[in-house]
Amino acid sequence: MTRTPRTSRTAALLAPAPRTGRARAVLRTLAIAACLPYIALKSAWITGSRLGIPDHSTLLDHRTTMILANGVSALMDGAVVVLAVLLTRPRAHRVPAWLLVLPIWVATGLLLPIMAGFPLQMLVRLLGGDAGGPDGSGSAARPFLDEWVFGVVYTGFIVQGLTLGTLFVLHARDRWGHLWQGTVRDLPDSPTTPVLRLAAVAASLLALVPVTMHLLWATGSTAGLNEGRIAERTGDFYVLQAVDALFAVTAVAGALPLAFRLGGRLPLTVPLALAWGGSGAVACWGGWMSIASLGGVDGIGDRPTPAMGLIYAVQMLVGMLVLTLGAYFLAERNAAEARPLSAARA
Repeated sequence: MTRTPRTSRTAALLAPAPRTGRARAVLRTLAIAACLPYIALKSAWITGSRLGIPDHSTLLDHRTTMILANGVSALMDGAVVVLAVLLTRPRAHRVPAWLLVLPIWVATGLLLPIMAGFPLQMLVRLLGGDAGGPDGSGSAARPFLDEWVFGVVYTGFIVQGLTLGTLFVLHARDRWGHLWQGTVRDLPDSPTTPVLRLAAVAASLLALVPVTMHLLWATGSTAGLNEGRIAERTGDFYVLQAVDALFAVTAVAGALPLAFRLGGRLPLTVPLALAWGGSGAVACWGGWMSIASLGGVDGIGDRPTPAMGLIYAVQMLVGMLVLTLGAYFLAERNAAEARPLSAARA
């Protein structure tokens, strides 16, 4: 393994947190501004406004559930504001890693499929595909939301993802950048390698289930779908199914090189990034779809079938397996880097 010189490693671990630069301040401002339309809409709906909600929308069927769901989602977007502010403060370097990384991972997982799927949906429409809401509700007899709402909200999500993601990458580079230096080929043998490989194989085998089903749904199959989803399929629906399959493959593509030392001269940042984004997308959207479909406020229209529930559950399991694998991998590297520093201090 390529070793960082002791002086460099010590400096990386002991260096004071960098000051907030102008670029980071601009990113913070953009992230906060991108949250405001979504939070404003959610607040309006909670207080009884029907702005952007068409007559006979399924949102109007479950007033109490809608209030609770909108309250939770508004708080989640408020968390983006908190994270954006925190990531531009020196105190962020003193926050326990898990307390910062976990919410960023959730935000990454929820935002990445939107950042990939919404532009693809717009492209499909430009090429003549049938129109429908970005949530896959399509042109059903009971529309979910007015079309302009999706444009405003999802554009804001894309800006949030770009700005918050950049802020976190800058923070992670300053704080933990020494952990992903080098290439996959340079990785040493590890006592946890058998466990990591077992987790990677389990995640890969389990991922075959959602990948297969999402690809079937993306190509027109109705197997396992409820009546509401079958009736509401549009070009947008097919795009999202393909995106879901892609992120499940991405998670596995990140986990296998880390566990089996595959990739040769591939920079270590590549499988780590794939594992990070892929695991977040499959786990968080699996969880979100499970909650939303059971709550009846996501535009699905019917309760999920057992097959749909199984897919969501397996996605969560795949994501958590890959996340755990990555966490153990980085924790082990951090411990290995810290040992020479402890010896030097002694």
